[in-house]
Amino acid sequence: MVKDVFRYMFPHDPPADKQLLFLPYWRFKGMLFACNPKGINQKFIDVSHQAIESNYFPHSVGLRSQALKLKFVTPEIEGQFLKPTRSLDTVIQTFEHLFSKTLTKPVLQQSHIGETVSLIYSPVYIKDKIYDAVINEPVSSTLADDFNIDQFTGEPADWQIQFIPTLCPKCGWDLDGERDTLVLLCKNCTTAWYSAGKSLKQLKFGLYPSAADIGLYLPFWRIRARITGIQLQSYADLIKVANLPRVAQDGWQDIGFRFWVPAFKVRPRVFLRLSTNMTLSQPTDNLQDQLPGTSHQPVTMPVTEAVESLKMTLFSFIKPRSTLADVVPQIEIDAKSFVLVYIPFKEGHHEFIHPELHFALNKNTLKLSKNL
Repeated sequence: MVKDVFRYMFPHDPPADKQLLFLPYWRFKGMLFACNPKGINQKFIDVSHQAIESNYFPHSVGLRSQALKLKFVTPEIEGQFLKPTRSLDTVIQTFEHLFSKTLTKPVLQQSHIGETVSLIYSPVYIKDKIYDAVINEPVSSTLADDFNIDQFTGEPADWQIQFIPTLCPKCGWDLDGERDTLVLLCKNCTTAWYSAGKSLKQLKFGLYPSAADIGLYLPFWRIRARITGIQLQSYADLIKVANLPRVAQDGWQDIGFRFWVPAFKVRPRVFLRLSTNMTLSQPTDNLQDQLPGTSHQPVTMPVTEAVESLKMTLFSFIKPRSTLADVVPQIEIDAKSFVLVYIPFKEGHHEFIHPELHFALNKNTLKLSKNL
């Protein structure tokens, strides 16, 4: 069983005399990418499945996980929480089987990126039937004769959420960050920190310079990696691999190749487009050792998940496409180091624009990303 997952429950208001049972469901939310000889399929998925083996209860929570406000399970919650008996790995295999039916064949490589795994507990109570305690309506028309609640193992809610102080380990100043951010900033000693277990660890970062008026800074992971199966170690190599319409210049062989991946969650198609465009642009200006002074998008994509996306970014720009089926099985990518880089964007009426790198991001896309 997976350790240290968040446990949630649905809001409920059952009759006062009813003892509640909480049914566990695995919830898997994230981006799915699948490479085929013609390109890359991508989709956002938010699915759930029973964490116990039973035909008496619904097999998933449907759209409730997206429509209802979830609450953390805390020790003071009364009722019996059924223990999960179905492993997450088994459930994920079920999900992958369902997803594979919608993908273009053959699938050369498949990746889950930015996934979040949690347990959701749905409350029920038993009377003449099994009742859904969220809406106080029967789950089924009759109660099966062989139904025996004692066949399920229950336990009290003895899980607790642990917190760590958001004080700068270096200077003791209050750290700044949005409620969903993975990186906290200290404006007093100009440092960045991320959670590592029960403590904070310092993060290497930089600010991309710009002379324009800045509307928003977007964070990106700049990742140096060792790539085998294809020659891609320099900017000159990138020109050849991506068949870019540029004439190689002296010194380009000495410019190291880096992957650039959004450090924030966004819709899969936009995520891949940003990764591809930034990686093909290969910004090389010296980074400034300072924090973004204006508003900035919080870091919500862990670097570990960003690393999982590197192959898909590479496969998105390899030319010619006819070579993908032969090249994909040979390629291995080993991330060696990373830096968090804040890229400045100008604010337009409907978009945030980077005039030098020649791409833009719709404002509504960022707003919707808060629900991913």
